[in-house]
Amino acid sequence: MNRINIVCLGVKDMARSLRFYRDGLGFHTDDTQDDPDVVFFDTPGTKFELFPLDLLAKDINPDDPPTGSGFSGVTLAYNVAKREEVDEVIDLVRAAGGAIIKAPQDVFWGGYHAYFADPDGYCWEVAWGPNFEYDGDGMLKF
Repeated sequence: MNRINIVCLGVKDMARSLRFYRDGLGFHTDDTQDDPDVVFFDTPGTKFELFPLDLLAKDINPDDPPTGSGFSGVTLAYNVAKREEVDEVIDLVRAAGGAIIKAPQDVFWGGYHAYFADPDGYCWEVAWGPNFEYDGDGMLKF
């Protein structure tokens, strides 16, 4: 059975988030609109989706949509193959208007990482590890 894996982010401003991910970070999508209803990006092994936050909350529970703000205990990972790519991604994030939460630095497990927040406040870790290996589809192998 084939599976399509999707990570969905509820976003407050589709056009702003699209500019951040497509134009700023270079995530690939076939969507050429500047403010689509929904957009999917091709990333290794997973589709990455932006979806309007209010509609996502109503999809979860139409009678009592969840609300809230702040750190939810969930982060997204942007794993890279080379140490210097952590710095390169953080430079892209900064240029695209993202917030750098933790500057690139060595980490206790032997890798090198940083954290940033996208325009909706979602936290991403950019990480390189000396033992990271990737399969033919670009998926991190464990």
